[in-house]
Amino acid sequence: MSLSDMTHNYGANTLYDAVFGVHSKSNKTFLYTEQGEVSYAAFTGMTNKLAHALSHAGLQAGERVAVQAKKSVMQLALYAATIKAGGVYLPLNTSYTAHELDYFISNAKASIVIVDDAAKDAVTPIADAAGATLLTLNADETGSLVSAADGQSDQFEAVPRGPEDLGAILYTSGTTGRSKGAMLCHRNLLSNTQVLEQTWQFTSDDTLLHMLPIYHTHGLFVACNLLAMVGGSMIFLTHFDAERALHWMPKATSMMGVPTFYTRLLAETMFTSDISRHMRLFISGSAPLLAATHIEFEDRTGHRILERYGMTETNMSTSNPYQNERRAGTVGMPLPGVTVRLADDAGKVVSKGEIGIIELCGDNVFTGYWEMPEKTAESFRDDGFFITGDMAREDEDGYITIVGRDKDLIISGGLNIYPKEIEGLIDAHDGVTESAVIGVPHPDFGEGVVAILVAVDSVTAEAVMAGIADKLAKFKQPKRILFVDALPRNTMGKVQKAVMRTEHEEMFS
Repeated sequence: MSLSDMTHNYGANTLYDAVFGVHSKSNKTFLYTEQGEVSYAAFTGMTNKLAHALSHAGLQAGERVAVQAKKSVMQLALYAATIKAGGVYLPLNTSYTAHELDYFISNAKASIVIVDDAAKDAVTPIADAAGATLLTLNADETGSLVSAADGQSDQFEAVPRGPEDLGAILYTSGTTGRSKGAMLCHRNLLSNTQVLEQTWQFTSDDTLLHMLPIYHTHGLFVACNLLAMVGGSMIFLTHFDAERALHWMPKATSMMGVPTFYTRLLAETMFTSDISRHMRLFISGSAPLLAATHIEFEDRTGHRILERYGMTETNMSTSNPYQNERRAGTVGMPLPGVTVRLADDAGKVVSKGEIGIIELCGDNVFTGYWEMPEKTAESFRDDGFFITGDMAREDEDGYITIVGRDKDLIISGGLNIYPKEIEGLIDAHDGVTESAVIGVPHPDFGEGVVAILVAVDSVTAEAVMAGIADKLAKFKQPKRILFVDALPRNTMGKVQKAVMRTEHEEMFS
């Protein structure tokens, strides 16, 4: 079915009608939570009330709704409501400090900002400066947004939005400069969801064990869009906890997670083939899964984890096959409709077996970076292929193996971190001459952040950490701080981070 046919069949709001609208009147359970069950019909009513609240707060089609709120059913409904009301959803990591939020809110020119009540005082001047309306949503589903939705009609006519209209902006970390807002249109998000339905064979019979955050493409667009579209159910837990995962797993048929989830499950003696016998599919992504974890998981459970590859700008691009061989250490082959090639720095395609930078095109690829035309132009070849910056090689059977990144981006726990932001804050500390931040292999997080400093003797790691604690989200903060007399440099004076990564690669072993 073509996208034009799909839009005609599902209504005027491309993404909402095709994803959330299909089963909107069903009494089937959409979400299982620790507090109880939520049907599709109840979720739709909640969505419609929130859509009215957003409209009454002044939201116009195409305007941005910036959300930093803890995971809840109400927050997921807020995403659906933003799309249905014609807005552009901007999810923000719950760990971001007010210092970091200032940039995202002002850069995106958010019309509405929604945060936890605990952050209200710190964010109010930021919202005021941006001319945005500030509302609150708490983990217990209270707050001024909820109050504004109370009493509203549970019916709402979706605002028309076409395939090329913007549906979301996700800020992605780079290795230089400020974070870039990846613009994802309705076509990007919907086409990827449809491809994953076919590739991973999700149906209305599926119940997904969902323990991912929903400020990230993995937990929000890949998981929630997919299960809502097929009419499946989700066990919607606020965060990963091995004990709770094991409690709920017998009710599930599938699970999506980052490598950390799987290493922590394997650490539990209760995690056996018996407790996972109802599962048909385990999926891993957002960070590389060690081949050893892959093998141990299969030995323990009989299940072979399906590893895939995606990024903020593209959602999912490759996947190991559902039916055929899933190869440990690889991210599989290109998804249907996605063209992948490996090229050198000049854009020349390399031969199979050689390492090159992943370049790709397809309906899943974002439309560009928000108000950064130069960055957008730099990121695409003349023929429209997006330059991911991830380095890989392809074997003779077409399986792709990620071998690294062409720059210094760190991925820790599935979250992108760029060193320059951390280095700038550390370098501002009195007594620090310079710093270099690197990522090194970590058994739990994939990569751990390490800061290497040149400083006077009086500077301590504790003092440096105290100086950045309120300016950086926890996941960005170094797990180790080391002191050296000088940073290694090449003949051109460039700091050699690759040398430091090699030197410290067994730090967390």
